[in-house]
Amino acid sequence: MPTRRFKHVRSRAASLAAFVGPGAWGKSLAASGLAAGLLLAGLAVPSEAAPYYSAPLRTAARSLPVAAENNAGYDRTRYFGSWLDTNRDCQNTRAEVLLQETKAPVTFTTARKCTLRTGRWVSVWDNRTHYSASAVEIDHTVPVHEAWGSGARYWSQARRVAFYNDLSDSRSLNALTAALNSAKQARGPESWMPPANSCAYIGQWIAVKIRWGLRVDSVEKAALIRYADRCPNVTVGVTRV
Repeated sequence: MPTRRFKHVRSRAASLAAFVGPGAWGKSLAASGLAAGLLLAGLAVPSEAAPYYSAPLRTAARSLPVAAENNAGYDRTRYFGSWLDTNRDCQNTRAEVLLQETKAPVTFTTARKCTLRTGRWVSVWDNRTHYSASAVEIDHTVPVHEAWGSGARYWSQARRVAFYNDLSDSRSLNALTAALNSAKQARGPESWMPPANSCAYIGQWIAVKIRWGLRVDSVEKAALIRYADRCPNVTVGVTRV
């Protein structure tokens, strides 16, 4: 069976159940993710802040603060870094996500088991199955460029690196078909939507924006509200960092 030596164990089925909902999945995710997320980000939550957010999808979409995007000075490598090995087990964030999302036993490229060779991954936004780790990429639900323009440019370096490597909430990162990731690039729901599971995608996008305190521009918010109004009005539960 897949090696799971880290504490952020999840599955894609759990992710789709937990992206919304104050039930067992949502509450468990919030409880387990808070301490790890804050530690990784190097942040402390003010005593007056409510770290856990819960609201119906349509309410959550309408609650997002609006501001024009400011992408000046964006440099992905300089300001967000790269995949980290935060628990020092030689498996970086990419490897951890692949381990978390595999639906079959994996093989590794070396005896040290640092990088994966094969497994079985179902890319949730197009329902395609892949058996080679090299066929999938790790996608930030809210692209890094989008995050920068939506508020991350004002964050500390530690917080930006934490966003880039967020393993504490299963909605932040996804193993995705490489071609689909290339098609998405840095676009938001106002200009790109996945071919499958669009309501789950909208819920995950909104959850990540709320989790990290990111803003939306007016066109993006209008699109989120339009899609949310067409989707089941499920509950979005998310731990803020």
